[in-house]
Amino acid sequence: MLLTTGQAAAELDCAVTTFRRLVHAGLLPGLSRRGVRVMIPLHVVQALSARPEAPLAQLGTEEIAVLRVDTAQRTDGADQDWTGFATSLTPDDLLRSLRGWWRCDAASAAAGGVLPVTVSGYVVAVLTGLERWEKNTEGRHAFPDARLAGYVTDLASPHITITSSRDGDRRLAELLLGKRLTSHSGGAIAYVSTNTAG
Repeated sequence: MLLTTGQAAAELDCAVTTFRRLVHAGLLPGLSRRGVRVMIPLHVVQALSARPEAPLAQLGTEEIAVLRVDTAQRTDGADQDWTGFATSLTPDDLLRSLRGWWRCDAASAAAGGVLPVTVSGYVVAVLTGLERWEKNTEGRHAFPDARLAGYVTDLASPHITITSSRDGDRRLAELLLGKRLTSHSGGAIAYVSTNTAG
């Protein structure tokens, strides 16, 4: 059975625009077209619905920053060609597109030790190596030493690519990738409690 994007969004109790980000980022398998409509297999939507929450309590810190991005868009920046996420980007392009420039409390983001990247509430990439940051004239921050620990190419299964050889990075990527992680913010960076305080 195939669903329209509107039907799929209703099944997941999210806005159509939220669901379309997953489609445009290339994160859903088995899509087909009927005229201008994108059709999604029901089992893919059910798999998304069944994705577990990210086990943030295992991170050993009280709060983490979460980078909430849209589908990758071309930029004219000197140090990056893209901003956002798409499965079609190479790991190098993906890292450059995600490590800055964001309005955030850089020290708080670094203190969390990990920066999960979400599209529509699903962790699609994990950045580590946040100890050093830079600030530009617009008050935005970048993490020039950030490492891409891993990323997802298919959220339904999910298919995970580990891109760091460091044991700690691998553990964080395997723990978080493909999981649901709800966050709320008026900007790209949100701060989420891991519920480990006290």
